[in-house]
Amino acid sequence: MSITLVTGASSGIGLAVARLAATRGDHVVLVARGRESLDAAARGCERLGAASTMVLPLDVRDDEAVRDLVAAVLDRHGRLDTVIHCAGVTAFGRTESLPSEIFDGVLRTNLLGSANVARHVVPVLRSQGSGTLVLVGSALGHITAPSMSPYVISKWGVRALAHQLRLENRDRPDVAIVYVAPGGVDTPIYHHAASVIGYEGRPPPPVSSPQRAARQILRRVDRGRGRPQLSLANEVIRLVRAVPHVHDRLVAPILGFLITDLTRPVAPHPGNVLTTMPGENAMRGRHGNSALGIVRNLAVRIRRRGRGTATASDPKSPRTSS
Repeated sequence: MSITLVTGASSGIGLAVARLAATRGDHVVLVARGRESLDAAARGCERLGAASTMVLPLDVRDDEAVRDLVAAVLDRHGRLDTVIHCAGVTAFGRTESLPSEIFDGVLRTNLLGSANVARHVVPVLRSQGSGTLVLVGSALGHITAPSMSPYVISKWGVRALAHQLRLENRDRPDVAIVYVAPGGVDTPIYHHAASVIGYEGRPPPPVSSPQRAARQILRRVDRGRGRPQLSLANEVIRLVRAVPHVHDRLVAPILGFLITDLTRPVAPHPGNVLTTMPGENAMRGRHGNSALGIVRNLAVRIRRRGRGTATASDPKSPRTSS
């Protein structure tokens, strides 16, 4: 039975991965910031057949806490087979519009949190001579998108970190560093996101389920490798990025429209970037049908254009122009 540690295990893809690992009979270690949500996730994993569950509430931004986490797992189980690092946060707003603590908070969680996890997990895997570390990136680790600067920067950094770790561990062929890049996935991260653009975000189509992303990730764990992109659409957009003029003039503004839900206005708020949002975690988001969402966005834009009002996702609006 495998010892599988999942960060971000209380919500979204992380929760889906933990539950799927439980169905395989793994010993599941669940990590996130909130105890209440983690306890609920652990109960679900136990019902699904996990060999055991271990709940460790902590913030991956805290390097000492991550160090103690790894030590606690080794003290209980004696080894660590698989670590799937899903913890992540996001924020919507132009680079100069986001408060510095929000901008920096996204970078600290997504990029420095990944480095903290790698710093303490990789030596264990090397000492064992085997094991897998999965870093969950994003399609936005390969392209750019309006009003998502800290997330884009952090995910480009996660991709670079994965490449660096692979290079540094070539001498341990049974130590696998796996990088995966989901596209649009129906998780609560868009609802949890900090925002100063006046609207809630939404996953860009085509939208996958967190359960499907979890299956794809664990298949790559089993193989120790696999195609990084979890969506064919990611591959297409990534190829367009190779033509910067087309990407910056066409794809980026369209993407800015697709990732904004104009039917959900919100006041500026920090989301879960700085602290967890108790009671708000779940596996799936609440975004509904993506095609209908696009139609509703278009209807809102037409109405507001008719009144001469720019929207936050309008590529001509100063809030999202690149």
